[in-house]
Amino acid sequence: MKRLIQILAIAAAAALAAPAADIVDTAVSAGNFTTLVKAVQAAGLVDTLKSPGPFTVFAPTDEAFAKLPAGTLDGLLKDPAKLKKVLLYHVVSGKVMAAEVVKLKSAQTVEGSKVRIRVKGGTVMVDNAKVVKTDIACDNGVIHVIDAVMLPKDLNK
Repeated sequence: MKRLIQILAIAAAAALAAPAADIVDTAVSAGNFTTLVKAVQAAGLVDTLKSPGPFTVFAPTDEAFAKLPAGTLDGLLKDPAKLKKVLLYHVVSGKVMAAEVVKLKSAQTVEGSKVRIRVKGGTVMVDNAKVVKTDIACDNGVIHVIDAVMLPKDLNK
């Protein structure tokens, strides 16, 4: 029993000493957000998403970006202002865990518009994106993984 307590104490100390991972570092290490990270860099949002926040990010995977119509991503990457608007549409101020998200009908994004939130057939939808993984904790917020890139209403024409 004494040995178990020592092992647990060492594990707890190691966890406390582990370097903190912000939203950007967490996305980089996950490996399936390379396009999102490239877009965040192109839009000049790295420092923002590394700041204390907290933020909730509805993060599209690489596969989600691949679903965009041909030329859309390239066009956004060439227009940093528009790209920034799209990316900030995926960010909500505060740390909103999944248990809270499912109780919401909408959420105000950092971009300024609201995203619609609903539960459809047991699946949480944010606008037309399906939440496929929740509650990836970061030291400055939380990431919820989505299967589509969301576009603000004024760009979704």
